[in-house]
Amino acid sequence: MDIKDRIAVVTGAASGIGKALSLALHREGAKKVVCADLNGEGAADTARQIDGAAYEVDVSQESDIRELIEVTEDQHGPIDLFVSNAGIIYRGGLETGNDTWQKIWEVNLMAHMWAARHVVPRMAERGGGYLLNTASAAGLLNQVGAASYAVTKHAAVGLAEWLAMTYGDQGIKVSLLCPQAVRTGMTDDPNSVAAQDGLLEAGPVADLCIETIRNETFLVLPHPEVLTYMRRKTDDYDRWLGGMQRLNRKFS
Repeated sequence: MDIKDRIAVVTGAASGIGKALSLALHREGAKKVVCADLNGEGAADTARQIDGAAYEVDVSQESDIRELIEVTEDQHGPIDLFVSNAGIIYRGGLETGNDTWQKIWEVNLMAHMWAARHVVPRMAERGGGYLLNTASAAGLLNQVGAASYAVTKHAAVGLAEWLAMTYGDQGIKVSLLCPQAVRTGMTDDPNSVAAQDGLLEAGPVADLCIETIRNETFLVLPHPEVLTYMRRKTDDYDRWLGGMQRLNRKFS
């Protein structure tokens, strides 16, 4: 997809990867970038920098996402690219409360599904469109010390794959961002297990997403080592699990 003159929506746009993506889309010549975030003031600040539009949106609510899509198309035009980027993390394992599991499920998985539910039919009717969903390397591998995060990111990977295989014939392109540690408010500890292959800045991650959208390929891996880890996982599952157990002993 050529981003020039396109209309894009970015969730989680107040900071981190979402803000960097909003800025990068503007640099690439997007006609309008709609910046959405639970932090409405932060979204507005990003929008001011790029002559975009800003909306305060709680992605854990389907009604908010539906309204975001409706208002964008009514006020700015048909959405060409929807970047479902907002996400949260909770630490902990089996002791994590049910309310916490429900919340992270809504944000890390259902927000992607709700966005697709309300924008994909519109895109398909117009002959095509693009989805960029942010998951995590934890969705391809796993995450020491954060069960709910790992599980919901696995689900996000599965949904993106399903969308790609189900709607590709209708002109819907899908890309999936799966980074390890990126310097954001959610992942900024250089000593964390996710940062062992380097803590990236959000800007270069956004640039790689732009390249992926331009090439219309599925997987965005800012940490290329993740592909090696995926191959090791599928080549010898038990050996891979042994290595993850060692990581768990080191970092838990």
